[in-house]
Amino acid sequence: MVSRLRKIRRQRGSRSHGWGQVKGHRSHPAGRGNAGLMKYKWSWTVKYDPDHFGKPHLNPPNRKIVSKWINVGQINGLFSNSSEQTLSKINLTELGYEKLLGSGDISGPFEIVIKSYTQTAKDKVEKAGGKLL
Repeated sequence: MVSRLRKIRRQRGSRSHGWGQVKGHRSHPAGRGNAGLMKYKWSWTVKYDPDHFGKPHLNPPNRKIVSKWINVGQINGLFSNSSEQTLSKINLTELGYEKLLGSGDISGPFEIVIKSYTQTAKDKVEKAGGKLL
């Protein structure tokens, strides 16, 4: 395009360049970035970014996340095939379980191999005549 026909050439000296008043085309009318989050953008902050202010949540670097667990009450259903009252050895670690929890009741004596367990689970297994390894 010929430079003499460009809009910027036609509007030399017009002060507002077609945007009305002097304040008509400011580059950042509400401020840059997060300006005004505690003032005129407060309703936006409450709705879309409620955790913007304040300290970060607790995220310890060495936390242990247990991905697969089993309750004491579920062991009877999984291993009820052994009807004899002798000590049955169950390796829950090989089955992919990481922790034994204490919900439910256990009926028979089981010798259970597991990486970690709760105190309630330990009490229930020992009360039934079994032990945890």
